[in-house]
Amino acid sequence: MHAAHAVVSGMGGIRTAGDLVARLQLNRGMRIDAAKAYVAEKLGVSVADLGDTVVMNEVREDLDIGVVNETPGVAKGIDAKFKIAELLDLEINCVNMFKKRVGIETYKSF
Repeated sequence: MHAAHAVVSGMGGIRTAGDLVARLQLNRGMRIDAAKAYVAEKLGVSVADLGDTVVMNEVREDLDIGVVNETPGVAKGIDAKFKIAELLDLEINCVNMFKKRVGIETYKSF
């Protein structure tokens, strides 16, 4: 856990794809190289692009999965987490709890 956090923090977290790679490492127990390859494939970018802040900001805006700066019309908070869960085929606890509370199976963004 500590090593995964240190490596992913070095990727820039939400500024790049560090948060997505970390989710896979923690949720699925993937090694960092495998997690990076999986995320890159799902995002449609190269593994090298995962650490590029300019490329990833554009990708995150295009896919609407959250960005660092407040940008009108871009997903934030739970909306971004729903989209990340769907995009990466992940189980995210707060997303599942929200779905259960509201009584929905699938989520459509507004």
